[in-house]
Parts: sequence; structure tokens; C-alpha cells
Amino acid sequence: MQSRRKFIKTAAISSVALSLESFIGEPAKSYAKSIPNKPLVISTWKNGIAANDAAWKILSSGGRALDAVESGVRINEANPEDQSVGYGGRPDRDGVVTLDACIMDENSNIGAVAFLENIKHPISVARAVMEKTPHVILVGKGAFDFAIENGFEYQNLLTEKSKEQWYEWLKKSDYKPKANIENHDTIGMLALDSSGNLSGACTTSGLAYKMHGRVGDSPIIGAGLFVDNEIGAASATGHGEEVIRIAGSHTVVELMRQGRSPLESCEEAVKRIVKSLNKRGKNIADYQVAFIAVNKNGEYGAFAIQKGFNYAIYSNHGNNLSDSKYLI
Repeated sequence: MQSRRKFIKTAAISSVALSLESFIGEPAKSYAKSIPNKPLVISTWKNGIAANDAAWKILSSGGRALDAVESGVRINEANPEDQSVGYGGRPDRDGVVTLDACIMDENSNIGAVAFLENIKHPISVARAVMEKTPHVILVGKGAFDFAIENGFEYQNLLTEKSKEQWYEWLKKSDYKPKANIENHDTIGMLALDSSGNLSGACTTSGLAYKMHGRVGDSPIIGAGLFVDNEIGAASATGHGEEVIRIAGSHTVVELMRQGRSPLESCEEAVKRIVKSLNKRGKNIADYQVAFIAVNKNGEYGAFAIQKGFNYAIYSNHGNNLSDSKYLI
């Protein structure tokens, strides 16, 4: 009898202990998830490191995510050594540097410019479109005229380095964009500020030696960039035509809305692009598309078609460059 009582007592104590362990453990885990990792900024490619530094100065002092992403990508737009964005960007096949950019804040305010010439900071013109016009996108001469009217300066964006490379390209005029090149074709940036608000920016000089007039995904809200302040934000880089086909960044955010993590959402979007390429009989190895994403809790992820894509992430743990996961 004594042995039976001892067994029941021991079992009861063990049961209570397990219940307490479950009670203590689970709420703590849930509580940790409810505390956003903020502020935070994530951007595409290794040139995002310098851009993140500028964005972090604003975020770390309690500034707004919108101001952070604009200031961040302006660093790349002004850098002539970054031949994929702004000043120093590689020209189209006619020798003209044309720029695309868009910006989006936590209230779904959006602005964009496309096929813009001779203005160094298209991202700031895009913000002016957002804040000063009833429209969401201006293109070509209309975008240029608007920029000049609002105090932006005319500047020849074709540097000697890019001009020499264009002359070299003209010898064969062989248009086969490389899947991964030294200086890449976009910088996309997403930020979560101390108030828990999200914003994003995307800016590019587009694919080198493209047809004059070509516009990719970068200035298109829902393709190159999308922000939903209730859920998360995403941005794309790579072959813009493929991103447009699946409304890539919007797709990533909608997948996060369905409960997937940022990484899982980016991976699924990449798989949809690969499925589209396969349907059309394209050689997957010739294409690179990658997505970055962040949700309201500051969880982030990135995924690419193939090896070679990296992204920069700045949080309270510092500014770090990471290699993305990839499909092939």
C-alpha cells in the first residue's frame, strides 16, 4: 500500500512539474516572438553594406523607416563605382544611362519614376512624386521635367569608365546579361523602425545595354518592391522581366500573410519563377532572380535562383553580409 501511495505521489509531482515546465516554457517562447527585432534594415548585394550604414544612422536615433531607406540607397546612386545604380550606371545599347526607382511607406503611399535621364537621385524624385503629385509614377521626359521643376540638378550620368565599357560592348553587340556580375543591377532596401513601421526603396540603372526605353521591375510597386505594414515587406533583384511575370514582391508579402516565414516566402516566389522559365523552355542557368523579405517581428530571409546572391543586414548585432540560400 505504501509503495502504491508513493508511486501516486511521485507521479503527481512529476505531472505538476511537467505542467509547470510547459507553462513557464511556452509563454516565454511566445513572448519572445512577440517582441519585434527592431530597428532593422536589409538590402540587396554587398553594396548594401554602405547603404545600410547610412540608413542605420537614422534608424538608431529613432528615425522613420521611410527616411532611412531613401538616405540609404542614395549612397549607391551617388557612387560612380557602383555601375548598376545612378551616377556611373552602365548605359543602354544607345549609350544612354536611364534610371528607375520606387519608394513605399507604412501607409501605402507610393511614388516611382522610370526611364529617367540625367538626374543622379531617382529615389528622391520618386519620393517627390509620392508627396507632391496626385500620381504614383512619372516616366521619361515628364519625370525629368518634374525633377528639374522641383530643384533637382541636371547631370550627365555616363562616366568615362562606363563609356569605355559600352564602346567595348559595341564591337560585338552581344546581349546576354550575366546571371551574377561584379556590380549588380539593383539595390533594394527594406527597413523596420523603432515604431514598428516598415518602408522600402528600390533603385537601378537597369540591365546594361538593354534596349532604349526598357523598364524592368524596379520602379513597379508589387514587382520590385512591396510593403504591407500589417504583414511585412519584400524587394527583388535580378532579371526584372521574370519578377514582373509573377508580381514578385507582392507575391512574397502575400505568402507571409498566409503564415509563411520570410525565407519560405522568398523561396516559393523563386520556385514560381523557375516554373515559368521551364514552361517557356528557358535555360535556368542563364537567369538570376533573388528576393529579400522582412516581417513585422523583424524576422528576415532571402532566396535566389542560383548561387552568388548576397544581402546585407544591419540590426543591433551590427552590419553583416550574408550569402543567400538558393535553388540551383
